[in-house]
Amino acid sequence: MDNYIVRRAEKSDIPFIFSLVKELAIFEKAPHEITATEADYEANGFKENPLFDCFLLFEGENLAGFALWYYRFSTWKGKRFYLEDLFVKEEYRGKGYGKILIEATIEEAKRTKSSGMMWQVLDWNEPAIKFYEQYGVRLDGEWLNVHLDL
Repeated sequence: MDNYIVRRAEKSDIPFIFSLVKELAIFEKAPHEITATEADYEANGFKENPLFDCFLLFEGENLAGFALWYYRFSTWKGKRFYLEDLFVKEEYRGKGYGKILIEATIEEAKRTKSSGMMWQVLDWNEPAIKFYEQYGVRLDGEWLNVHLDL
């Protein structure tokens, strides 16, 4: 695990990000749900006041995982850090890279004075749930996700 680097993504990394998003969608059994394009990533990130930001993790020269986030505003809590995706490619799991990525995002949330972090986990993803529980998270079974596709 000594041969890794975590760095903030740049505009030229959009193909890397998009490849991981597609791999994550396959893992989550929903590749058909992807409608965003690389052009969407370019239009909405990597500029002044981007809608999202991202860390990439490389093992040597090989892309191993990513964490993508954005900020939201809670009327009760103020500025919140929303972790949209945290993903480590299958062949790199078990090396501590998920821990490195989540801890990097926690530090980013603290650095940006966010009042907390939020994210979702699929109820069938027991390894991820167990992983998150070590951070003292609160899993909220009361709230339902609501989607309106436009």
